[in-house]
Order: sequence, then C-alpha cells, then structure tokens
Amino acid sequence: MKPAIIVVDMLKDNLKESPRNPYYYEGRTILPNLQRLLGESRQKGFPIIFACDSFLRDDFIFKGKMKVHSLRGTKGAEVVDDLRPEPADIILPKRRFSAFYKTDLDQTLRTLGVDTIVVTGVTTEVCVLMTVMDGLSHDFSAILLEDCSASRKKEFHQGCLNLYRDFALYPLLKIMTLDEFLREVST
Repeated sequence: MKPAIIVVDMLKDNLKESPRNPYYYEGRTILPNLQRLLGESRQKGFPIIFACDSFLRDDFIFKGKMKVHSLRGTKGAEVVDDLRPEPADIILPKRRFSAFYKTDLDQTLRTLGVDTIVVTGVTTEVCVLMTVMDGLSHDFSAILLEDCSASRKKEFHQGCLNLYRDFALYPLLKIMTLDEFLREVST
C-alpha cells in the first residue's frame, strides 16, 4: 500500500466556536487523532493533502440553505492552527464537495505513486464520503478513518459509516480506526 492522507475541510470557519456552528464540537473531538495521524504519516513519508473549501461569495451552493463560509483568500478558509500544515504538505483548494472535482488531485496522487487514499475530516456524509467515492471512481483504494472524521451529529457520522461497513466494494473501501490503520502500515 502506498497511501496519501487527505484531510478534508478542517478549516477555521468550519471549526470556529459559535453556538450556531454545528461542526465545532464534533470537529474538535477528532483533532488529537488527526494530530497523531499526521505525525505518524510524516515520519513514514506519506503525502499529506489538505483539501480545503475555497468558495466565492456568489458561489452556486450558497443559493441553498448553506451559509456563506470559507471564502477564498480569507482566514476562515485556512486549516485550523491545531493541524498547521508543514512545507511539504499540499494545500488543495476545492470549490465543491469532493476533493477530486475539478482539481488536480488525481494527477497529483499518480505523480506521487499513491494507490490508496486515507480520508479524514468533516463532514463524514458529505465532503469526506464524496472524496472517498470519487477516489474509488478514479481507481484508488480508499480508507475512511472513522475516528478521524466527524459530522455535525454523531448519529449522522455513525449512520453514514454503517451504510458502508459491509459495502460491496470491500476491501477497495475500508472503514478503519486510526489504530487499525497504523497497525496495517507498520507491517
């Protein structure tokens, strides 16, 4: 396995403390695991890619219920300080939910010799899952780390994971814990 770690939307706007921010509490709970994952992955030389919402104020998706957030060029579209990217990490701005959609992620992963994407971040049932599914559609194996991803509610997170635990594409798609993944890449 030649994995790359993809951290989805762990951004200042998504994790800012606010009574109206549904992602703050659940998103912050995964920070220690993400810090551990990034540290171990850097030691092993795995590529780390931060896939970051980077919207324009008049973006189509804001015509629905979604509030304006993570505007390109603002502090809110930056990775949270707890996960500060290092110079070798890749920052990948994205305009839609999947990190693959209209980005150069596919070409970047192939250039790096990656065959497996390890997807983490927020939100499990939207941006994380869409990145996983698009990864499979681009012929990459995918691992969704359940304790390194979160949603606005634990029930949404668990419900999504439960749909894919016994999915027909296993073992191309695996749902694993951080410890399970680290054991697998240590052998």
